Amino acid sequence: MTDDRSGILVAVAAGWFLSIGVRLAYPVLLPYLRDAYGLDLTTAGFLLTALWLCYALGQLPGGLLADRFGEGNVLVASTSISAVTLGLVAVAGSAPVVYVATGAFGFGTALYGVARFTTLSDIYPDNDGTAIGVTMAAGQAGNTLLPLAAGGIASAFAWQYGFGLAVPAFALVAIGLRLAVPGRTSNAESAVDSVSLETVRYVGRELRRPEIVTVAAIQILTYCVWQSFTGFYPTYLIEVKGFSEGVATGLFSAFFATGILVQPLTGRLYDRFGIRKALPPVLGVAAASLVALPLLEGFWPLVVGTAFLSSILGYGTITLPYMTAAFPADMQGTGLGFLRTVYMTVGAMSPVLFGALADRDYFDEAYLVLAGLVAVAVVLTWWLPPLSEQ
Repeated sequence: MTDDRSGILVAVAAGWFLSIGVRLAYPVLLPYLRDAYGLDLTTAGFLLTALWLCYALGQLPGGLLADRFGEGNVLVASTSISAVTLGLVAVAGSAPVVYVATGAFGFGTALYGVARFTTLSDIYPDNDGTAIGVTMAAGQAGNTLLPLAAGGIASAFAWQYGFGLAVPAFALVAIGLRLAVPGRTSNAESAVDSVSLETVRYVGRELRRPEIVTVAAIQILTYCVWQSFTGFYPTYLIEVKGFSEGVATGLFSAFFATGILVQPLTGRLYDRFGIRKALPPVLGVAAASLVALPLLEGFWPLVVGTAFLSSILGYGTITLPYMTAAFPADMQGTGLGFLRTVYMTVGAMSPVLFGALADRDYFDEAYLVLAGLVAVAVVLTWWLPPLSEQ
């Protein structure tokens, strides 16, 4: 069983490495897309909003499908759809096609989001925080390597190749998931096998529980910060701090490289101390780093600042295991999918708003707004009960 579990963990982590890594290649390729299609910062932000809004809207269908047809089956379907839609992004010949294909890619990768959490919670019931942390660290490896590779390929050849070369990788991961992950990891009983008024009432009752509402509010705030920061950090380094595209891409990759260390650590903190003790210090470092960012000048101060800013990447390995475990097993995918749709839909609006502030020469001030959102999230953690008290 240990070997089987390890194989599942590796396969799920590989899928997440690719899924999140390619999505985070968009910020690095944004300057190339702006040049190719004449986009300003606001319309460039809208492209990122299209990507993440469709990713948000796919969360609930992904959760419903995982509960109904099995987690492993949905993981395979997600990576297969992602391969096809990313190919469309690569061959798109106009800005409208890029927007539509990007949205379709976001929706396809969304199906992976919920199923990976419920799969790992099923396979590692006693150490789900650590398992999810390891998988999310694999995602950070993808965020480190794939944007760097996409930027290098775009610089040497064309931005389309940065997307196109990931298509066969998605196909290989789909095969690996099919071989390693059972079609279903949870029991066969599901609260959403049939749609009825009683099912809707049951799901709605669980979603209204105070701990669910509070952790969802925290997730909305922190996800808005994550979306805005990652969407525009390379552009900020180029346009405000005066770095070249290569240096900006390197610092962006360093941000995620540090996250490879941060996320397993924060996942372990959650397993050992619970959300109320683990989350405030992680968010506190993130808030302080965002406040300091506009004051930093020069390469090495920004290297150090980027390392501290990677604490932004640690909140999810604390909030998401808590959110997943808070739901009953028979609606875990549905409940998590609904909440992910809500907070990601709200969060998807943040890049276009952040871009609008940047267009009006409020780039630095926008980061102070993000710090304020993190501070509010810290306050909300005091309303979260330990799961053992439920």
